[in-house]
Amino acid sequence: MSNIKVANLRGPIRDILEGIGEDPEREGLRRTPERVEKAYRWLTRGYEMTVADVVGGGVFEESHESMILVRDIELYSMCEHHMLPFFGKAHVAYLPAGRIIGLSKLPRIVEIFSRRLQVQERLTDQVADAVMDVLEPRGVGVVVEAAHLCMMMRGVEKQNSTTVTSALRGIFRDDPRTREEFLRLVHGPRIIG
Repeated sequence: MSNIKVANLRGPIRDILEGIGEDPEREGLRRTPERVEKAYRWLTRGYEMTVADVVGGGVFEESHESMILVRDIELYSMCEHHMLPFFGKAHVAYLPAGRIIGLSKLPRIVEIFSRRLQVQERLTDQVADAVMDVLEPRGVGVVVEAAHLCMMMRGVEKQNSTTVTSALRGIFRDDPRTREEFLRLVHGPRIIG
């Protein structure tokens, strides 16, 4: 069930339009409350998703023991402080302990948590914790790199700044060699593309 009461958004959007000095009845704005309502429903659809739903039957018994990394997972989210977008890429890796997850499931986990009002720090932790809970691997590493419109369009107005957060669990936190391999793979040269 969505945390957003969509039926209640149109009136407040009209109020915002009036509050900034616009006429919600002018041609270009008549349907804006409806469009904004639909946009917010889409942008925050992560509230309606669970890890169990998106993973489904995508966990498999497998004796693979080396690191698995999906990098450059595009993400789009909304800053909970200003309700402005932030966007970037997530890099998610794990060291299996007898089970692997379908590769498409890692981006889906990122999607669940990014499509909510967020702070990047929490988003990074939530992805790492979800992978740990689902797979019980030897460890998980997550790096998120993002640009925040709340820093680019307002406030300090620094268009070229990015924020990098990481969450390390298990062997990724405890073993310097594993951590180094993970970071080298995340930031190393791209083979495809």
